[in-house]
Amino acid sequence: MAKVSVSRLAKMKQDNQKITCMTAYDASFAAIFDQAGIQVLLVGDSLGMVLQGHDSTLPVTVNDISYHTASVVSTAKNSFVISDLPFMSYATLESTYENAAILMRAGANMVKMEGGKWLADSIKGLVERGIPVCGHLGLTPQSVNIFGGYKVQGRENKQAEELIKDALILQEAGIQLLVLECVPVSLAERVTKALHIPVIGIGAGSETDGQILVMHDAFGISAGFCPKFSKNFLLETGDIRQAVNLYKEQVESGQFPSAEHSFY
Repeated sequence: MAKVSVSRLAKMKQDNQKITCMTAYDASFAAIFDQAGIQVLLVGDSLGMVLQGHDSTLPVTVNDISYHTASVVSTAKNSFVISDLPFMSYATLESTYENAAILMRAGANMVKMEGGKWLADSIKGLVERGIPVCGHLGLTPQSVNIFGGYKVQGRENKQAEELIKDALILQEAGIQLLVLECVPVSLAERVTKALHIPVIGIGAGSETDGQILVMHDAFGISAGFCPKFSKNFLLETGDIRQAVNLYKEQVESGQFPSAEHSFY
């Protein structure tokens, strides 16, 4: 199996093949996901909640992400690895370049940033310097204190139109993937059709180009609650490897996410 590339992910969108993604934080699980053929692994700042026990992603540092990125890439030989730039690590152009370089040196294939049009200059600068970027719109957990909690985004027409504009601006700036979190199915479909790059959904319904879940949610082992948009695949299989295979199969077939895992 060849190493997954951004060009392969782009072709999967063109060919209407669903992209499967999962968060990963260590070598053991990364190997399982890699061997199952999961195309994309995200070293997410979600580790602040599922590994470190915080009530948000805000305490996570670049060093945390770098450490876990190195662990993941040690066994993820075929999967495409994306690493989150954590809270306030891309507040200025200088810090953006420095911190993105740290994650790329740790082995990331791409960095992910949360936010809209205000990121355009940072994205252009990173791409010009050889660093691929994944955008993240909708519910952006690093902005939880602005949102007043983890709430569905884009239900109002004005907010939906702004999100679509932001997505187009980010694409123009140079992102090659977009994660869309906790938005209504109809809005996710509009964004997915408007962009020529792959759109990966989490709590965004089945009309996106692919799906991503936090691995702890997919196995029903999160310390808190399991979000509406997730599903416990381990409960149905009783085996971690079979659970990963079931997740992959149901994403590819369009069976997951179903209506019960979506917002309208």
